[in-house]
Amino acid sequence: MKFRRVWFLLPALLVVVALVVLAGCSSGTSGTITEGGSTTVQPLAEKLAAAFKLDNPDVEVIIGGGGSSVGVTACNDGTVDIGAISRELKADEPQLVKHLLARDGIAIVTSPGNPVTGLTKAQVRGIFGGTITNWSEIGGPNHSITVVAREEGSGTRAAFQEMVMDKPDPAVQITDKAILLPSNGSIKQTVKGDKYAIGFISMGLVDTDVKALAIDGVAATEENAKSGDYPIVRSLYFLTKEQPTGLAKDFIDYCLSSEGQAIVSDEGYISVD
Repeated sequence: MKFRRVWFLLPALLVVVALVVLAGCSSGTSGTITEGGSTTVQPLAEKLAAAFKLDNPDVEVIIGGGGSSVGVTACNDGTVDIGAISRELKADEPQLVKHLLARDGIAIVTSPGNPVTGLTKAQVRGIFGGTITNWSEIGGPNHSITVVAREEGSGTRAAFQEMVMDKPDPAVQITDKAILLPSNGSIKQTVKGDKYAIGFISMGLVDTDVKALAIDGVAATEENAKSGDYPIVRSLYFLTKEQPTGLAKDFIDYCLSSEGQAIVSDEGYISVD
């Protein structure tokens, strides 16, 4: 009789054991992570967040943009858990904790219909500084150049200014005749639609819609950026106010892991692993 009672209870016991095992296998991780800032980092962060969520389905990762300056401010005041910048921190900004996420070349782009295929860095400086105003001055058609640039507060603009316009001294400012736009994507669309326009965007966003020009004879490719041959390359960072803990640390650790860095490479950026 006792044997029959134990046998009857066995299925229920197995269910209990299974539930305990499943509970032990689940991380139980849940909550929300917020990230915002650089529009260069934004599409990469969105890809990383989607992959992270596959392993952590109960974690919500909210990715925003706004520009690098927004990323610094939002991180410092606690509006976001993680800020994002596509330049170095300035001396007058809060010195937040930086986490090197990737490196990225800045591509000088035109419409695919523009016959110019390459420029020197000095010519790029002249175009964006306003001293070269016609394509015929650099081997192109006799037509005025439409200069398209990022607005103030952009990490891409700050990096471009530092790497292209600040040498030789004194610094050359971007011409006040430039069309100023709020994101890499908006520059890309504007240049795509204007045969005589020129702009600068993240190399990771270059596709058949625009043509990346060779600079000083070096093609704007990921390989050349990674080797150091391409001359306009900047670092992309996540920011935290202190050393990260909890979900923020989990997400950043994932992004810097071999799996996360494979996504970085797949998206056309330069991995740091």
